[in-house]
Amino acid sequence: QVQLVESGGGLVQAGGSLRLSCSASGSISSINAMGWYRQAPGKQRELVAGIGSAGTRTNADSVKGRFTISRDNAKNTVYLQMNNPKPEDTAVYYCNARSTNNWYIIQRGYWGQGTQVTVSS
Repeated sequence: QVQLVESGGGLVQAGGSLRLSCSASGSISSINAMGWYRQAPGKQRELVAGIGSAGTRTNADSVKGRFTISRDNAKNTVYLQMNNPKPEDTAVYYCNARSTNNWYIIQRGYWGQGTQVTVSS
């Protein structure tokens, strides 16, 4: 049983910055990879970025050079630093934790409750 608690969402202007946080608790020994997905209104959920236990990163092409995923293993926390966000980044962002970095498969592992990120022009 793993619980994921997200924070840091909100309203940000285009070109600004925002940092999302997600802390894991419970049976975390089975977690090797953590990441972020997002879902915009009327669209399917999609991968934003993922990071393995060794630090290997996977990023969606749409956010490369702008968003950075990182993790603090001691705190069981994953972050998403969002720099230069664009209006098209507006979505609900969901934290995900799983046993391996198979990010192309969406419905795996554990999920946070989601946090709204709104980017204004």
